[in-house]
Amino acid sequence: MTNYIFHCNMCHHSGNTYFLRKQANLKEMCLTALANLTWRSRTQDEHPKTMFSKDKDIIPFIDKYWECLTTRQRPSKLTWPNNIVKTMTKERDVFLVKENPDPGSKDPQEEYPKFGLLDQDLSSIGPAYDNQKQGNTLAPGGSLNGGGAVGGSGKGRGAKRKQDGASGGAAKRARSDPLFSAQRLPPHGYPLEHPFNKDGYRYILAEPDPHAPDPEKLELDCWAGKPIPGDLYRACLYEKVLLALHDRAPQLKISDDRLTVTGEKGYSMVRASHGVRKGSWYFEVTVDEMPSETAARLGWSQPLGNLQAPLGYDKFSYSWRSKRGTKFHQSFGKSYSEGYGQGDVLGFYLHLPEDTEAARALPDTYKDKALIKFKSYLYFEEKDFVDKAEKSLKPAAASKMIFYKNGENKGVAYQDLYAGVYHPAVSLYKNCTVSINFGPNFKHPPNDVQFKPISDMGWYAVVEHTLADVLYHAEGEVDGRRSPPWEP
Repeated sequence: MTNYIFHCNMCHHSGNTYFLRKQANLKEMCLTALANLTWRSRTQDEHPKTMFSKDKDIIPFIDKYWECLTTRQRPSKLTWPNNIVKTMTKERDVFLVKENPDPGSKDPQEEYPKFGLLDQDLSSIGPAYDNQKQGNTLAPGGSLNGGGAVGGSGKGRGAKRKQDGASGGAAKRARSDPLFSAQRLPPHGYPLEHPFNKDGYRYILAEPDPHAPDPEKLELDCWAGKPIPGDLYRACLYEKVLLALHDRAPQLKISDDRLTVTGEKGYSMVRASHGVRKGSWYFEVTVDEMPSETAARLGWSQPLGNLQAPLGYDKFSYSWRSKRGTKFHQSFGKSYSEGYGQGDVLGFYLHLPEDTEAARALPDTYKDKALIKFKSYLYFEEKDFVDKAEKSLKPAAASKMIFYKNGENKGVAYQDLYAGVYHPAVSLYKNCTVSINFGPNFKHPPNDVQFKPISDMGWYAVVEHTLADVLYHAEGEVDGRRSPPWEP
């Protein structure tokens, strides 16, 4: 396990219950490492140790278990080993530092300084650890290697910046740490400040492609004034389907677990992070709060569906409205079922045939698109041609959508949909709140159709994008297409 945040909907009376891996900082990683080294020594060594060597114990542990300790990617430069002594020396309320008692000693068996935990009661190191120590608002923790309980402090995506200042020197020290000086990522790895998709342009978070030619040689400073070659990067993907932070109207409020959304003022939309192009799929939406004068339109949208409009506004989306159960496509409303409201669980089934051009296509690699830098992160910038896309839309024979209310099939809502990639989508009017369940466990799974939960698209998308990237590089080798030569 790793550092984590746990949210209980029974305790907080809102949203879903969720468990999030945490974007641990260096202090939390050191705490986690020392707690596990202490536990391991207690259970395996005849003479248990409480103090550990930086080079022999702590650095090898963090290096081996980096992906378990934090969701942050390994830095390309190995600067973090030089920072852990500074981090642990400063955090004297958590770490114990033992200097060399005899500076003149040349004993190779003893390496100083040594580091240990000030609190040797490992049972106290857990989710509430920093609540006890420093009174922070969030105190993630976790365990690793089936033994020691470990933990650390930090704040989730929803914590306000002014609260960061309230934690005093620890927060300032964390910000000055060279390893973590860049904008921190929230629990599911998307930057807090990012460009939103808008009419005409879409933005896809990029990361270095390890399979590109010499990606580690790329230093942004060397490319000042030059376009950064897109084929050295790839779309940054996550194996979990969530509400997209960038592919939404900015005024919508998304929860920390990215499964609950609240509207504001007029109709606006958010799409899921993953879409489907073929096969049969299903997801559910629970209406958490729907005060009078609020409404929802729920359903499916292609990537070009207008975010600052209700779902079903254009040719790219189809929706089911809470008020009077009307269905919408291209802004035309038709009677479909009775309405729905607070407490209802709505199901959304989509079937797309396997023989369309969209179904046979691989996802875009974006590698031929321009890269832009925003708040220390790189994004592919894609130009939308909505008018051209609308004219090229073709119906997919045998495709259909069915909507369900509390497990009851309300009939086929649409048939022969326009072929393309469809994302689960939510549009809300005023302060309505809904939670989305991508699966695999549903409250009312349909028993009259075969389907896959949208949650399966997490790994399917990784496979599809990987194949698309491999083909791009392979075609580049054949065609001689390469990035500009790297210049030191």
